[in-house]
Amino acid sequence: MNKGDNAWQLTAATLVALQSMPGLVILYGGMVKKKWAINSSLMAVYAFAATLICWMGWGYRMAFGDKLVPFWGKPAVAVDDSFLLGQAFIGYFPTATMVWFQFGGVQCVEPQGWLAKMGVIDFAGGFVIHLSSGVAGFTAAYWVGPRSVKDRERFPPNNVLMMLGGAGLVWVGWTGFNGGAPYATSTIASLAVINTHVCAATSLVTWLLLDIYVSGKPSALGVVNGLITGLVCITPAAGVVQCWAAILMGLISGSLPWYTLMVLNNKMRLLRHVDDTFAIFHTHAVAGSLGGILTGLLAVPKLSRLFYMVPDWDNDCLHSVSQHCGHHLDLFVHQVVFPLRLSEEELQVGDDEVHGEVAYALWSSDGADHHSFRNAKVNSMYDCEADEYPSVITKTSSYELHRV
Repeated sequence: MNKGDNAWQLTAATLVALQSMPGLVILYGGMVKKKWAINSSLMAVYAFAATLICWMGWGYRMAFGDKLVPFWGKPAVAVDDSFLLGQAFIGYFPTATMVWFQFGGVQCVEPQGWLAKMGVIDFAGGFVIHLSSGVAGFTAAYWVGPRSVKDRERFPPNNVLMMLGGAGLVWVGWTGFNGGAPYATSTIASLAVINTHVCAATSLVTWLLLDIYVSGKPSALGVVNGLITGLVCITPAAGVVQCWAAILMGLISGSLPWYTLMVLNNKMRLLRHVDDTFAIFHTHAVAGSLGGILTGLLAVPKLSRLFYMVPDWDNDCLHSVSQHCGHHLDLFVHQVVFPLRLSEEELQVGDDEVHGEVAYALWSSDGADHHSFRNAKVNSMYDCEADEYPSVITKTSSYELHRV
């Protein structure tokens, strides 16, 4: 076992975990309308926990265990110490480290994986994570149905600063996502990290400039979308392209998904029909597809050989894998068993109806909501009427008070 590689792999895995907890919790909690803040954040927390249980229960060994069919392994638990403390398939660290890192779902970086054998170049999971999640999210939105009419008309972020903070955690956490893909503290890992951040920065600035050119104002939502498209696009290529190629990919990932979201989304009937709240189709499916295509065009054979640890990698071709039909079937079965969509009353009220909680509230010691500051005639700080003590409720400006 290489202790340095093992330490980096555990660190990289933890950085990836921080992307979800608390990264996505904060990002999605701030991005939605106030009445859905708890619901969106809670789903991110629940998904992390539930997925980890499934991964340990059967998912890991289905992906990396004994072969069942050409693209599917035999399901088996990954909880026994004799299995977890054994050497992983590349022999540098225990299997427990791989189980934790591969919790991210990176499948085709395994040299014996069925996608790798088909010639797919996917450095850190651009296909199996981002492209598939974009298609899955869009398919789920189709089956669940749209939000209420009122929410579709106006859905402002409830906390832009929190949204940007969550996006920052996702960005920094991507260091572990792509930097951990080589499973070693190697030169390829270093290249992957710098390419990741260069592409993300280029994509962010490109999206921002397009927003300014078209609307005249920089948009915080646009910054988040541009950042995510850059990170998604570079993921399959991070360690197998040169840095100039990462910049080029950032320019493309910051412009084409912008066009599909801001222009085509209003023109194509299917895109208008499906209520894609967070624009996942554009930021993940479109950007993930671009990343896969550009990887096939820009990947350097020498870097591919170093990453895959093979002497004769000269295949720059690309094969796109779609799970669209599978997602449709899965959601259809779920809809038969239990409803996927909330009732109209729940859609109108939001968190208070679904969870019995609200994101922002001032509570007294007995749990009663006093609805502070609603009556302008009452000074809630001193609990007195304005007419009774006019000197207490001053009309002096905040600036003057600060000077005093």
